[in-house]
Amino acid sequence: MKKLLITILTALACTGVQAQLNLQMHYDMGNAIYGDELSERPKLTATVENFKADKWGSTYFFVDANFADNKMHSAYAEISRELKFWDAPLAVHVEYNGGLAGSGSYNDAYLLGAAYNWASKDFSKTFSLQALYRYLANQQVGTKHSWQLTAVWGINFAKGLFDFSGYVDLSHDNSVNGSLVLGSEPQLWFNLYALDCISDDARLSIGTELEISNNLVWPSDGINNRFYVIPTLAAKWKF
Repeated sequence: MKKLLITILTALACTGVQAQLNLQMHYDMGNAIYGDELSERPKLTATVENFKADKWGSTYFFVDANFADNKMHSAYAEISRELKFWDAPLAVHVEYNGGLAGSGSYNDAYLLGAAYNWASKDFSKTFSLQALYRYLANQQVGTKHSWQLTAVWGINFAKGLFDFSGYVDLSHDNSVNGSLVLGSEPQLWFNLYALDCISDDARLSIGTELEISNNLVWPSDGINNRFYVIPTLAAKWKF
């Protein structure tokens, strides 16, 4: 499960925002909805996510640990760096994606391109659009070179009670039907610490995520050419 920039938007790279770290726990309901078709899908995912802006741009990373059958099933990570030495809202975006599973490693991906970042004055609304060249290191010749378009958004509303955030990725892959892969993970969080009766130090949020994908999720038969909508029940703590 990818959590790329779900709650922390790279649009903040053009500001003086300090480091932001959070821990998320997601209970995946794919098996409950799709049955044996997703019987091997891990039910629990723990995500550590961090963003830090500086005078040269920003650094972002997350690590997903997926658990099944009382053990770690797989781990996946993404790390990106945006470089910006000018006042325009454009930045150079460099990224690495990869991980390990019980059956082997994920295909390493290296991405390079440009990002357009925008944020409202109070940062309650943020948006980023990225156009990236994508190199898949472990793919066969002819499928190594690809592209990816990514949109990321974040909206804080109702006096801080709710966050609606997420991303959508569209990438090219000759190995799937139609040669396009779609992945999106919108999240909705209710921030308990925004209530008057709860201390601001109790940085707990509860919510949900929808994993919307086409040609991305691997079902039990090993053929990733289907469309899925998979919700989670989730909790998040901001540090």
